[in-house]
Amino acid sequence: MTDPQVQQLLDKVTSPTRRRDAETMLEMMGRITGLPPEVSGLAVGFGSYHYKYPSGREGDASAVGFAARKAATTVYLMDGVGAHSSQLARLGPHTTGVGCLYLKDLSKVDLQVLEEIVRTTYAKLTAGVYGQRAREGSEQREAGEAG
Repeated sequence: MTDPQVQQLLDKVTSPTRRRDAETMLEMMGRITGLPPEVSGLAVGFGSYHYKYPSGREGDASAVGFAARKAATTVYLMDGVGAHSSQLARLGPHTTGVGCLYLKDLSKVDLQVLEEIVRTTYAKLTAGVYGQRAREGSEQREAGEAG
């Protein structure tokens, strides 16, 4: 049974493609984390992780999550998209931001690759206190590939 807040958020998704994709992400992330979804603003999150940056700033955030936006489904990768460059090369049509993966139609991507990305992000973020921002995770991966 889906939390009423989550269901209310999904009920606002009018695009049939975005709605289908939201249901797919809801099932996938629930299966990966073994946890129920929670609404966080306009996003659906699963689990949590604690972050602490060298600046001293710290807090808690959803370990994995998504938002069914008008233009695309946004998948949040707080370890940075650069940490998944080899998987992203195999994923199919997408665009990225520093910590976001934008997917216009999940039927056109390899869902096994997407699941691998989400599973890796979740495992990394929930392994202990995470000390990098998404940008730093991406830069670290890119530096490792260049060397």
